[in-house]
Amino acid sequence: MNDTKKVGRPKKFDRDQALLGAISVFWKQGYEGASMKLLTDAMGINSPSLYAEFGDKHALYLEAIDRYANNDACAPLVALESEPDIGLAVRAFFEAAIDYSTHHESGARGCFLASCVATSAGHVEGTAEMLLDAIEATDIRITARFDLEKARGTLPSDFPSSDRAKLLFDLRQGLVFRARAGLSDRQLSKDIDKNVAAVMSSIA
Repeated sequence: MNDTKKVGRPKKFDRDQALLGAISVFWKQGYEGASMKLLTDAMGINSPSLYAEFGDKHALYLEAIDRYANNDACAPLVALESEPDIGLAVRAFFEAAIDYSTHHESGARGCFLASCVATSAGHVEGTAEMLLDAIEATDIRITARFDLEKARGTLPSDFPSSDRAKLLFDLRQGLVFRARAGLSDRQLSKDIDKNVAAVMSSIA
């Protein structure tokens, strides 16, 4: 009888949870700093199982980016799309961005794409294209929210939805950058009124 234990995927392997574990490691350590030991520990699998399920570290990183970018639960976007009043929705977007930049449960700050993926886009193959796709998808979602309000008549017909969507996104990235530099939620919140006014201002 052959008692050699088979090396493979754990019986109760949860692929999505494993990916979330990988994201948390890449988020905090960056691509280069994410060792195989850190990854396997966070994912709850061994090295042979990681390679069998996800391929190498590079393939795992790309799948982690795809998992994050295609997850609709991005807090600021959910806040923007959930609040009926557009002015309050833009405020909620900024509040959510500040919250997840300063109080993320994993200890990471801000957005995975901005905090980790953007820094690897120039030298990790495939990441720049995925980052561009994610930015475009975000612009489309924000633009759609403004266009909905134009259709409802709560925003003027000449409101530049696409331009303001990009502004909203860029202001969020500024908040993330400042949070990573150590600014507190209280400090970041001082600019919310100014940012909301810039996004919602009437056309001259």
